Amino acid sequence: MNAVLTPTPLSAADRCDRCGAQAYVRATLHGGGELFFCAHHARKHIPALRELAHIHDETDKLVASATAPVDER
Repeated sequence: MNAVLTPTPLSAADRCDRCGAQAYVRATLHGGGELFFCAHHARKHIPALRELAHIHDETDKLVASATAPVDER
């Protein structure tokens, strides 16, 4: 039986391990542990981690908030 894990959504409390900005990407390492990245550092580091981790990417939230009507921001 294959279990499908649903990752916990990222929150404003999750911070990038490189710069401390809000994290929008979580890399859960196959060997254990997690790394958090802002969108900028995710673009830089995630390609090297794809074989080593499950990537949970919520960077689509950035586009959604940037295009929200002014009264919804």
